[in-house]
Amino acid sequence: MKTFLLIGFLVAASSGAFAQQEISYHGKKITDKGAIPATQLAAKMGEKSEMPAKVEGTVESVCKMKGCWMSVKTGDGKTMRVTFKDYGFFVPKDIVGKTVVVEGTAESSTTPVADLRHYAQDAGKPKEEIEKITQPEKELTFVADGVIVKR
Repeated sequence: MKTFLLIGFLVAASSGAFAQQEISYHGKKITDKGAIPATQLAAKMGEKSEMPAKVEGTVESVCKMKGCWMSVKTGDGKTMRVTFKDYGFFVPKDIVGKTVVVEGTAESSTTPVADLRHYAQDAGKPKEEIEKITQPEKELTFVADGVIVKR
């Protein structure tokens, strides 16, 4: 009887672990319905400085310190930095290469040199690479209310 209970517990625990690896929610619980590919976001925004959006893309990098930001590929070798509303939640640090859906506000902004260097440091970039950052960058950014991590 003890063996049967132990096996049952192990099966249930491993099933739960695999289910958690398939999909996880962070921040406000959202769905992927209506998400546009990250490669289409810039075109959808046009000349707007910000707009509400739901976007699906692939994670290129994550803050190695605590998962407080991530970069999502937008195409043509570019990425979009995703931060989390009010610093209210984080994402796992091991999701590079995974598909995510983010819902919130897309913004076209200029990131100061100090912030760019901070992000590079958080990403674990070498000191020499960080020192080469000398100009602010105009870029697409995203403030997420909720995130779904898939696959």
